[in-house]
Amino acid sequence: MPSDIEIAQAARMQRIAAVAREKLGIAEEHLEPYGHYKAKVSLKYLDTLKSKKDGKLILVTAISPTPAGEGKTTTTVGLGDALNHIGKKAMICLREPSLGPVFGVKGGAAGGGYAQIVPMEDINLHFTGDFGAIQLANNLLAAMLDNHINHGNELGIDPRRIQWRRVLDMNDRALRDIVIALGGTANGYPRQDGFDIVVASEVMAIFCLSTSLEDLKNRLGNIVFGYTRDQKPVRAKDLQAHGAMTVLLKDALAPNLVQTLENNPAFVHGGPFANIAHGCNSVLATQSALKLADYVVTEAGFGADLGAEKFLDIKCRKTGLRPDAAVIVATMRALKYHGGVDVKEVSKENLGALEKGIVNLERHVENVTKVYGIPCVVSINKFTFDTDAELRLVTERMKKLGAQVVTANHWAEGGKGAADLARIVVGLCEQGSKPSFVYEDADPLWAKIEKIAKKVYRAGSVTADAKVKAQIQKLQDEGYGNFPVCVAKTQSSFTTNPSTRGAPDGHVVNVREVRLAAGAEFVVMICGDIMTMPGLPKVPSANKIDLIDGKVVGLF
Repeated sequence: MPSDIEIAQAARMQRIAAVAREKLGIAEEHLEPYGHYKAKVSLKYLDTLKSKKDGKLILVTAISPTPAGEGKTTTTVGLGDALNHIGKKAMICLREPSLGPVFGVKGGAAGGGYAQIVPMEDINLHFTGDFGAIQLANNLLAAMLDNHINHGNELGIDPRRIQWRRVLDMNDRALRDIVIALGGTANGYPRQDGFDIVVASEVMAIFCLSTSLEDLKNRLGNIVFGYTRDQKPVRAKDLQAHGAMTVLLKDALAPNLVQTLENNPAFVHGGPFANIAHGCNSVLATQSALKLADYVVTEAGFGADLGAEKFLDIKCRKTGLRPDAAVIVATMRALKYHGGVDVKEVSKENLGALEKGIVNLERHVENVTKVYGIPCVVSINKFTFDTDAELRLVTERMKKLGAQVVTANHWAEGGKGAADLARIVVGLCEQGSKPSFVYEDADPLWAKIEKIAKKVYRAGSVTADAKVKAQIQKLQDEGYGNFPVCVAKTQSSFTTNPSTRGAPDGHVVNVREVRLAAGAEFVVMICGDIMTMPGLPKVPSANKIDLIDGKVVGLF
């Protein structure tokens, strides 16, 4: 079978104006084209849709990720195509890929096989420049605050208490901790600083949670980037930086419209990681899609313990969005990996390991149905070496939890390969959903992290040193206690140890750092050994990416 990029390059794409007109009823005058096959939909047009009835919202999530792969984005695309295949008006909403993983550990992130969004190379590379705009807005604030200090520091900013870091959309461990302003007095005051990856920036979170340009500007103005010597917060609006930051982001805020291989519409907009941020595409894209289609398929990053929890407790809590159904993606290979099998052996039938590894899937199903209150179906991405005995075992175990299991083959067959999944999802949407949050707004910040850890991760306790606990209490006392909590931790395990597989319980979650995201309106709690600026692996994906005879190769 050809590679993903070969399939994408052979696609018969329609001009994006035709997709918009024929599938969504959007006239060409409301598009801001970026070439023939991608466009932004104007914010003014999207404002006219607010009175329309919402369609059904379907959340695609997954088991804890493994090196064996699960295929969550591929399933999101395949389900969107499948819904259209069975006669429903559907579109999908995805995050934009970050160049960090594209050139680092992952390669492309636009689906796979015959369930992809296109133009694949554009989406995976610079796309429409959204991430560049976010990077610039973030770094403008960084430049303005250091400039303010250099020119007299009228606001009394304490250089020891600056919380704002610069960002770059590339994995680069050498930039995690640096010293800036060396070289003499003309270059400002030296201080310790560092870089995060763009997707970890608070500007990215604000971008994805904003509902309008006005909301965007207000949130940017509320960013707390540091404190004075008497520990009073200093905000972006105190520097009068938020107006210019909004200007840099004004075009980027409009959602990006592209298409699947089957010429069905897709919004691809925003891209915070779920292990270090809130892991959801933009609110504007999701809300707009619900006005344009009867069914909207979106994904939350990584497993249901991270992405789905934040989708509900941050994105849905703040916007009124409510999922009607959920799909939990798994593979037999990944479940056997959770059962202790080496990744090189996961293609072989091993019912003992599968039975042991199913506990991870069971935990996610319990969380989605009982903790979050969303009806769900388990979608097994099909591989040729999966056996009937393995499928029977998974089906029997899921039946005890009241969850249907369906095998989907969209990777090889496109939308028709996930038609059974689509029909089940339509049925779940008709049942009615009453999603619930893991914690209440009124819960103290410490109680919120405890509820997430104990109810979702099944931890025995949450710990933090005295300094971190004091920071959390200080944020509580300063009026941020009503904010949601955004947990930054490994995606590979329910614990904070990425090598712990399955579904452990009784473990300890340690909060080692806390960060206020006042503009995004949540508090980030960093748990375990997680980096907000990832590094490249020994053999990065960039080694295989090249341009040969005018064509991109090696991009997944």
